[in-house]
Amino acid sequence: MAITLTQLANFLAVVRTGSVTAAAEQLKVTQPSVSAALSALSKELAVELTEPTGRSVRPSAAGKAFAPYAADVIGLLDQGRRAAREAAQSASARLRIAAATTAGEYLSGPLIQAFTAEHPDIGLTLEVGNRTVVFERLLDHSVDVALAGRPPSDGRLVGVPFLKNDLVVITTPDDPLAGQRSVRIDDLADRPWLLRESGSGTRAIGERFLGQHDLQPQTLTLGSNDAIKKAVAAGLGVAILSSAAVAAELRAGALATVRIRGGLPEAEWYLLWSAVGAMRPPVEEFISFVQSDAGRSALEAATVDPAAIDSATADPAAIGAAAIDPAATGTALS
Repeated sequence: MAITLTQLANFLAVVRTGSVTAAAEQLKVTQPSVSAALSALSKELAVELTEPTGRSVRPSAAGKAFAPYAADVIGLLDQGRRAAREAAQSASARLRIAAATTAGEYLSGPLIQAFTAEHPDIGLTLEVGNRTVVFERLLDHSVDVALAGRPPSDGRLVGVPFLKNDLVVITTPDDPLAGQRSVRIDDLADRPWLLRESGSGTRAIGERFLGQHDLQPQTLTLGSNDAIKKAVAAGLGVAILSSAAVAAELRAGALATVRIRGGLPEAEWYLLWSAVGAMRPPVEEFISFVQSDAGRSALEAATVDPAAIDSATADPAAIGAAAIDPAATGTALS
């Protein structure tokens, strides 16, 4: 079989961009060369890998099945090249990290700072995006490891939990429901609910929670945690967010929580990496660090104990004194 890396790269570019023209622009080659590469690859596999859809091109059923294998080949060769150069000491060690938006904004900083202090010889890059983007980056081997929610169940990603992700329903400090010991979820049925963008793990949790309680409230989609917090503070509605994302506002009394009777869904933060291919030493070092006492200590400042917040909700001034409970900041990995 005479499949070439050029053919695979052209095919994946078409899958990513949805057109031969865009793929050619991305790869800085001509459109006829992309078309020729697709045709040659389809001939080698004896199946059509793409099909037209209007002015665009999309992978056929065969193309969808083949794309993950093509991505593995390209990605693993790049990782192998990097591993060989690092082993020969002709290139410095490098670790590429991706993080889901909330983890990237509130957890990655303390972890990276502490890890770099112990491993100053390892260069780091960090990409932050929603859950869907992070999984795609891992699957095409564009990053080495990620911090995100539970991985898909298809077995292509390995995931181990490293920290409990406590969720809270946030509202304005003067909301009458914020001072109650517990609130029925139905009491929030007529409130607007603010949700993150499609592809966000936080949005998926919120939609699943509302669906489980058969609620269909008015919803407003916002593209970031910060936008949601500002909208809630302005009285536009309520929202479910990670306690890590609202710790500062809750301590300062700028936001308050509503304690839902029966509690909120349980969630955890996961360390994720591809199930395909060998693991380079810098990746092993980072995974080991996050699971260590030093890694968990680095996360303490980024987390807040919801119980401490709830006990202070009735007195916003007391929220500033809410203590962080180190025992609640993480769960040991088995």
